[in-house]
Amino acid sequence: MTTHSNGTTADTRYDSANDLGPMTADPTPQAPVRRGPGASTSLGLLLLRLVVGVVFIAHGVQKVWINGIPATQEGFAGMGVPMPEVAAIVVAALEIGGGALLILGLGTRIVGALLTVNMAVALVLVHIAGGFFASDGGYEFVLTLGVASLALAFTGPGLFAIDAAFRRRRS
Repeated sequence: MTTHSNGTTADTRYDSANDLGPMTADPTPQAPVRRGPGASTSLGLLLLRLVVGVVFIAHGVQKVWINGIPATQEGFAGMGVPMPEVAAIVVAALEIGGGALLILGLGTRIVGALLTVNMAVALVLVHIAGGFFASDGGYEFVLTLGVASLALAFTGPGLFAIDAAFRRRRS
């Protein structure tokens, strides 16, 4: 038996038959260090990115092409959104562009943070007065999108994303 400086002991019998020198009994194999999510977590993040991205794109498209920017600006003004002329354009661009970037998994953490702020502002300025349920103008939907965006900001996109491909190339 040998006692190491860290207080652990090991059986260090000499293997003379094979001339392998001191042998340590019961070696503990070291698991490889894995950074980032595995495949199943990445699949979950991909599904989250796809659904959240599509929802944001749909709402951005609604602001630009279905309702139109002038009607969106008017609606924002009626809801008390500051600088509605600018806010309508910025929000529509963020929702369309941010949704597309989420789907691709490009800039996911930054986009997730920006979309979280977007939903937090919508919750506070527009939806909180309506209570919880979206059917009453409440905040359940913007809360769900905001927290999903925040989760992506914290976790990143997972393995199935352009961001991950760039990371693999750099390594």
